[in-house]
Amino acid sequence: MTTQVLYEEPGPKAKRRSLFSSVGVGVVILAVLTWVLVTLGAQGQLTVEKWGPLIDPTNGTFGPLWNLLGQGLLNTLLAAALAVVLSLVLGTILALSRVTAARWYRWAVVGLIELLRGVPVVIAIFFASRVLPEFGVDLSLVWYLVIGLTAYNMVIIAEIVRAGILALPRGQAEAAYAVGMTRGQVLRTVLLPQAFRAMLPALISQLVVILKDTSLGFIIGYEDFVRQGQIIIQNLGNPIQTYIVIAIVFIVLNYALSRLAIWVEHRISHGRKAATDATAVEKEVAGD
Repeated sequence: MTTQVLYEEPGPKAKRRSLFSSVGVGVVILAVLTWVLVTLGAQGQLTVEKWGPLIDPTNGTFGPLWNLLGQGLLNTLLAAALAVVLSLVLGTILALSRVTAARWYRWAVVGLIELLRGVPVVIAIFFASRVLPEFGVDLSLVWYLVIGLTAYNMVIIAEIVRAGILALPRGQAEAAYAVGMTRGQVLRTVLLPQAFRAMLPALISQLVVILKDTSLGFIIGYEDFVRQGQIIIQNLGNPIQTYIVIAIVFIVLNYALSRLAIWVEHRISHGRKAATDATAVEKEVAGD
């Protein structure tokens, strides 16, 4: 079998140029990292006093510090989970509203989506925490953060779901109408499941965005992962070390979600291929 590619196989000269370029970039990156480490060492940023509370279990501050960070991480995950659920539910409702809206009120749905898409997340969070109490809506800080995150991310998810519905062949809906299904049944049982399945990698990628945006909760005093890190910095005076650890934790979490998206996409593609192969076998058997 021959593998189809969208580019020509590089020749010997192109391979040598690519090798030299890769080596050159690697040398530059290594030189920059070396310079950064030497500079940090000269400024006393690599000492045990700076890193011990974060990486040395025998350090007396290690336990309380990680208890504080652990509580902040749980608060971050709680806010992210609530925002994810609400964004998915409200985003799906918005997507269905835009797809099925009559012409006389469709402008209102589109206007709401475009308005919330244009508002920065940090402003949405700040607006929720400052304006809602003026109307007597007193909530805990986590809900102000969740409302701000949901206001932005639900419209993004709405557009993702709508794109998935519009990408489906029209024959899917027409076949469902032909067997007597109502419009609601077609959307609920035929179009939505396929749209979610097709756009699932994009939806999971948006979950990464929600998780990262929870770090904006510090502007309203929510004790999330970043806020707890700021408290540690105020007491220990090690901002570089603390923020590096916080960044590593976020990278690990976001990488795990990204790998989940890749795994889901692979499973979906594999399932479709298996279904196609099974259909082909059934047709072949029926032909015999």
